[in-house]
Amino acid sequence: MRRVVVTGLGAVTPVGSEIPVFWENLLAGKNGIGPLDRFDAGEYKAKVAAQVKDFDPIRYMDKVEARKSDLFSQYAMAAACQAVEDSGIDKKVAPERFGVYFGSGIGGLITMSTEIQKLLEKGPKRVSAFFIPMMIANMAAGNIAIRFGAKGPCLPVTTACATSTNEVGEAFHAIRAGYADAILAGGAEAAITPIGVAGFTNCMALSLARDPDEASLPFDKRRGGFVMGEGAGALVLEEYEHAKKRGARIYAEITGYGCTCDAYHMTAPAPSGEGAARAISLALEETGQWDGPVYLNAHGTGTPMNDKTETQAIKAAFGEKAKNLLVSSTKSMTGHMLGAAGAVEAIVSVLALCKGEIPPTINLREPDPECDLDYVPNQSRKVQAQLALSTSLGFGGHNACIAFKRMEG
Repeated sequence: MRRVVVTGLGAVTPVGSEIPVFWENLLAGKNGIGPLDRFDAGEYKAKVAAQVKDFDPIRYMDKVEARKSDLFSQYAMAAACQAVEDSGIDKKVAPERFGVYFGSGIGGLITMSTEIQKLLEKGPKRVSAFFIPMMIANMAAGNIAIRFGAKGPCLPVTTACATSTNEVGEAFHAIRAGYADAILAGGAEAAITPIGVAGFTNCMALSLARDPDEASLPFDKRRGGFVMGEGAGALVLEEYEHAKKRGARIYAEITGYGCTCDAYHMTAPAPSGEGAARAISLALEETGQWDGPVYLNAHGTGTPMNDKTETQAIKAAFGEKAKNLLVSSTKSMTGHMLGAAGAVEAIVSVLALCKGEIPPTINLREPDPECDLDYVPNQSRKVQAQLALSTSLGFGGHNACIAFKRMEG
């Protein structure tokens, strides 16, 4: 099997829209959650969100392209451009061997909402000619492929909150199997809209806290739901020899991927955590042996069911070794970025290996007895992990886990 490495990173997040700022703020425990001010939230129960700040799409596309792109696609293009520049891979790989695996859990919800309002208020002739290409969830991948001339496999996955973890994992398998030499993998989301917030609130998923420091509380017994986030994450995955030959900087090696389904419920995880445990176990089986500390970036949404179920899953997969893991949920700072979460958290996992430091789970003040692992509470920790995993668990019972190993030298 061919080896696969990470050679480029890009991110647009509520705690920073470039990798250095993003990482610095995570280690400092900066909370990216604040008042929900994207629209008038006076009648809404949810009052906080993790919104991207100071984003300028014109840094990554011209004004005409920006007007024809939903915000999720703009975030996607920004993260992709960052990752490609970081990797130096542009024009260094054959177009037919360069792929794009970039998804969204929801797609162009802003465009959908705007155009439906036009239809209802002004009639069908006022609906934009760009409505469909702006709204459909595959368009971020398509636009990225067009920008970089990537003519290899292009696969937009939609598996709710597991979307971009599946993208990274499937890209890993595609390169390892020889279908491509490099793939730009990730996900994007921009669903902080009136209909998005109302929908998630009414299915009892969102935190109703008004204080940003009391809102996203993974593994804390006070937790009451997740906080909606937004943004994008992108990773350039590349076949090892291809990367080595062109002198690319290598962040880490991706070594394992697990993908399962609970087949249990539309929104709730299976109480035993069996499906999530199998996804983690599959990633570990592909990875093989490892030495040294292990970091796990948990899905860790801060919902009552997820956190205790995920804790059970981690214990089932790791057995006695679970008590030695370093586990954290960066959703305590970024909120839940939905289809973008997995890619952003994969980036966190890779950087933890490179930088020798583990980001914290902030605002973890009252540990839940049913969540009894080391969640790196409130302060980052300097530990040189040798293996890092990232888990994502989506509505519909979708479970995904990816594993990375530290590259020596």
